[in-house]
Amino acid sequence: MAFVPEGADWTTLLLLLVAAFAAGWIDAVVGGGGLIQLPALLLVPGITPVQALATNKLASVFGTATSSVTYARRVRPGLRTVLPMAGIALLGAFGGATVAAFLPAALFKPIIVVALIAVALITLFKPALGAVTRLKHRGRRHVVIAGATGAAIGFYDGVLGPGTGTFLVIALVGLLGYDFLRASAQAKIVNFATNLGALLFFIPLGAVLWPLGLLMGIANVAGSFIGSRMAIARGVRFVRVLFLVVVGVLIVKLGFDVWHENFA
Repeated sequence: MAFVPEGADWTTLLLLLVAAFAAGWIDAVVGGGGLIQLPALLLVPGITPVQALATNKLASVFGTATSSVTYARRVRPGLRTVLPMAGIALLGAFGGATVAAFLPAALFKPIIVVALIAVALITLFKPALGAVTRLKHRGRRHVVIAGATGAAIGFYDGVLGPGTGTFLVIALVGLLGYDFLRASAQAKIVNFATNLGALLFFIPLGAVLWPLGLLMGIANVAGSFIGSRMAIARGVRFVRVLFLVVVGVLIVKLGFDVWHENFA
């Protein structure tokens, strides 16, 4: 069993727990908590990128499980759509993790930045988007599109990861026609599956720092519980505003990565 790397003191541990709580809160509302949790893990002295990725997935599994249950009790997501989508997404995430070494993240980031900018502009200038649920497809077509979306975003989570929950919300609102609150509820179940799929790949490698990941998982659960209840209480408008904030942060973060990797 791998333990916390040497050199990590109590201050570092406290900061990681705060980051995990904040990540759980953001993930529960609109996704994107990995933007906080994963960089925090990478700051730990002696930790490798693979250990950081694996430990991030362990903590996130607990948080997304918590928010999934909370949403399921109060929002009642469409399980006929979301369960097959989650199963396919789990396989996609496992597949993405297995080929991550052969597909550099730099290949995806410019495309993702452009897509995020387009999504932000559409969401900003079309306030009716995601305000109410108006399903765009019915029957088998609805399930097929949901499954294809789960496979693509699950694969992305296995290969790269940041913003997976946000991309799920984008897809469920834009492609399938759910409102932001119901999309967020369904995204949590699928995101739990993608986290689990990637984790199942990392565990046999011995990359998971179990004690640290479990502690962060507890903090992530607390943040997820509070975030999901707040989103349910405040409704679609709150989720939409926070969604735009998280998309903006994603654009800045990934845009900086692209600039740094190609021009710095």
